[in-house]
Amino acid sequence: GEKDNGKNCILSCEKRKADDTDINKDLKKAKLETKALKAKRPGFTDDRYNETSYYIENGLRKVYPYYFTFTTFTKGRWVGEKILDVFAREFRAHPAAEYERCIRAGTLTVNYERVDPDYRLKHNDLLANVVHRHEVPVTSQPITLVHIDEDIVVVNKPASIPVHPCGRYRHNTVVFILAKEYNLKNLRTIHRLDRLTSGLLLFGRSPKKARQMEHQIRNRQVQKEYVCRVDGEFPDEEIECQEPIEVVSYKIGVCKVSPKGKDCSTVFKRLGYNMSSNTSVVLCKPKTGRMHQIRVHLQYLGYPVVNDPLYNHPVFGPLRGKGGDTGGKTDEQLVRDLIAIHNAENWLGVDAADDDLLFSKPVSDDKVGEDDCDTGPASRESSPRLESPAPGVTPSSIMTPTLPSPSSGAEAPSEVNSPAPCTLAPSPVASPSFNDDSNDAKSDKVTVATQTGCTPAASSHASGLATSSASGSNDALSSDPHCYECRVRYRDPRPRDLVMYLHAWKYKGPGWEYETELPLWASIDWDEPENS
Repeated sequence: GEKDNGKNCILSCEKRKADDTDINKDLKKAKLETKALKAKRPGFTDDRYNETSYYIENGLRKVYPYYFTFTTFTKGRWVGEKILDVFAREFRAHPAAEYERCIRAGTLTVNYERVDPDYRLKHNDLLANVVHRHEVPVTSQPITLVHIDEDIVVVNKPASIPVHPCGRYRHNTVVFILAKEYNLKNLRTIHRLDRLTSGLLLFGRSPKKARQMEHQIRNRQVQKEYVCRVDGEFPDEEIECQEPIEVVSYKIGVCKVSPKGKDCSTVFKRLGYNMSSNTSVVLCKPKTGRMHQIRVHLQYLGYPVVNDPLYNHPVFGPLRGKGGDTGGKTDEQLVRDLIAIHNAENWLGVDAADDDLLFSKPVSDDKVGEDDCDTGPASRESSPRLESPAPGVTPSSIMTPTLPSPSSGAEAPSEVNSPAPCTLAPSPVASPSFNDDSNDAKSDKVTVATQTGCTPAASSHASGLATSSASGSNDALSSDPHCYECRVRYRDPRPRDLVMYLHAWKYKGPGWEYETELPLWASIDWDEPENS
């Protein structure tokens, strides 16, 4: 009996080992399949830089529309469901008939293969969707090199240009422009700046250097100085604000002073006061690196950045958040009001993975973590992550329902203010007419919209074209019959929509120091032009 029991035990153990081996083999196979699918994703080579080119018009850097493929893996809750049912239920930006058209046309695929609309999704399925991308204009001011050597690249970033691809920006980002126009590729970010913030931006040219600089920032060995222009007469004496800052919403990237927040400190010193405009130029020295730290502390002190579209807004109450007073609003109400009032493309942030960005609400250009204090270290390889599934990086997709329209308060999509890229079927490229006449403006087929929610006069696209590559001709202004945005004529943003008066001026660390020239608005006697 004991022998039989021992034999059974051995057999049982061997069976468990065999089962474990099979499981491990299955897991290994799944990982290899996943790796293979990821490797097939478009955008991991230098070809991505040649997808399109720039042209300069009205002082703006613009990008010719181009085709792009978004990808994501099947979420667990979708497994076993029909692909069409999933899209019709979860992604209401388009009717089910449009998704069915895309599936049948082969522009919405599974594992890069065409499937039927009743295909049932499986674990590890990779969904890919081709879109016709229209990017948002940024300033045509050049990115200037402050310092470059074999280890590091330091630039002076103009306002309005995001550091990384995010929201509706991809080629119109610092990392793409540096790669395309300066041949500076495979850079690793050391810190970040908000899209509307200008100034010093550091990149490592090697993992070792990036880690070294990241360590210095994390351990507060880097002294940072910013210059800003604020409302009102800032006190003459030096002020240190040590109010803790809490993130109210990671989804939209909004913070406030709160006892529940993280400890932080910013030292402020007035550089001068302009009586005619009732504004002050202030030097800011953040000792810590919380999200939006400088802007939130200035709001709390009652001297917000003059043109801060977020923290200098009456949505924070009659006092605009001074002293932490938001007019009695709860955090939930504040977030709801912010979403309802502001155009999401202007300032809202997001904290979402690539998969969520592909199939969720639209994201904006300023993701969580890109704070004005360069918070903490953000070392990573810029170029490879551009199209890879990294949090908060890859742009929003065609399948994203849009935010409610501020005017209606309803749940209907606000397509004019924040149109999402659209689904399409590949077709011969045609050159649309860009005559800016009144008949077009009144046409039922043309919607007049804005890229940033502003309403200046539209300009003609037919003149003033200048490209950064050989492909820059009017033919590059391609249209697609299924593209919503090809039927929308956008007004250009005004200069005031492209800047916030906050500039990263000086950074100093162990054995190194960099600084930029100051922007025009940092001059004490400067007054904002009326026509800006």
